[in-house]
Amino acid sequence: MPNAHSAATRLASLFGLALVVAGGAACSGTSDAEESGGAAVAADSADYAFLGVNVVPMDEERVVPDQTVLVLGDRIVAIGDADEVSVPAGAERIDAQGKYLMPGLAEMHAHVPSGQAGGPDFTERVLLLYLANGITTIRGMLGAPVHLELRAQANRGDILSPRIYTSGPSVNGNSIPTADSARRAVRHQKLAGYDFLKIHPGLSREAFDALDEVADSAGIGFAGHVPADVGLERALEAGYLSIDHLDGYAEALVRDGMDTSEMPPSFFGANLVDYMDEAKLAPVAAATREAGVWNVPTQSLIEGISLPEDPQEMAARPEMAYMPPEVVANWVEAKQRFLDNENYSPDVARRFVEIRRKLIKALNDAGAGLLLGSDAPQVFQVPGWSMRAELVSLVAAGLTPYEALTTGTRNVAAYFDELSEWGTLEAGKVADLLLLDANPLEDVGNVGLLSGVMTRGRWVPRAELDEILEGLKAE
Repeated sequence: MPNAHSAATRLASLFGLALVVAGGAACSGTSDAEESGGAAVAADSADYAFLGVNVVPMDEERVVPDQTVLVLGDRIVAIGDADEVSVPAGAERIDAQGKYLMPGLAEMHAHVPSGQAGGPDFTERVLLLYLANGITTIRGMLGAPVHLELRAQANRGDILSPRIYTSGPSVNGNSIPTADSARRAVRHQKLAGYDFLKIHPGLSREAFDALDEVADSAGIGFAGHVPADVGLERALEAGYLSIDHLDGYAEALVRDGMDTSEMPPSFFGANLVDYMDEAKLAPVAAATREAGVWNVPTQSLIEGISLPEDPQEMAARPEMAYMPPEVVANWVEAKQRFLDNENYSPDVARRFVEIRRKLIKALNDAGAGLLLGSDAPQVFQVPGWSMRAELVSLVAAGLTPYEALTTGTRNVAAYFDELSEWGTLEAGKVADLLLLDANPLEDVGNVGLLSGVMTRGRWVPRAELDEILEGLKAE
């Protein structure tokens, strides 16, 4: 069985790691037949033509049937009725009859190995697992200097990888214990070129306030955890780019007049479930919407760790074959320790999961932005598979399939202020596309039925995806 490095070398030879981008493509034509009014849609040239496909644009909840979609370089150049679009000579024709074409998905709480744990082969494995499962954009949530060059290589198309955004190294109570160290960290990470700051627990209020002030003046945002000394109200006031794991919300939902300050820390406030007031869900969600703060719930991670499922059974899931055995063994040990804790209660865990689902629904109903993220690769969160589990968790919380899918498509592009470039399937936008065997608006699990992935105009059909995945299986 080849290791990840030899598999990647073979795949590099198979695919070529350089992404050849033809000259910029202007849009001639419209995004669908309704807007074109039945007029012929034309493009002078194209590299690929998806024929007879059902388009899921993700601009609203709809499917546009029997379309031809043309791609030139890294752009969609035309979309229209199959009988009205002329396919240029030389375009590779992709028979997509009965299939569904939608924008690529994002993993907004990703971890990219730095090469220290597992080595560079593990980094390459993780990036390929994301892409082979339809993830065309990732936001790395624990940055390191090596990720800056990796981001440049991925975004140039030098390596087969999702588009990468990356935080800097962890900002926490140990790394920045004082206000002065917070100011230095912000300036250093901005100068280094990281996209944002990642906040972890333990940050003092004094250090956080200094960080917030300097980050505003430096023009760099921050995201992640809400330290206990900061709290949700201050986090919303500070304008987090995103709060991840719904951190800080459990404490904010505690009934008025209840003093929980002496309670020991718990897993994202799970031990507070008996003290929460569900009447606070709507006002907390409204405050989040008013602050313009996004949330990345990572609900599948919370459910996977909290609920009393046997870790040995979890380790037997098919996707665990793509993780090194020692990683899976560590996950089993971590989950078992959690279940064996003397304070663990399956009933409390189930009620904690349920109130988090209600919070997700309240945030969505209030118009507070949600983003798709699963914290992969963490405990039993295998890149790609965990994204699909997160979509299922969002639907279980009460979102429609369309609403769940927006968290990984148009919402992500809006979050990055790049909706004019990608996030929906429209002529003129970047060709990050998924070709599916079934309608994802009927069942979000259908995003796993991939016929192929296109990343910035680079087409990887099912047979090649299978070869990638086969080469990444661990012994």
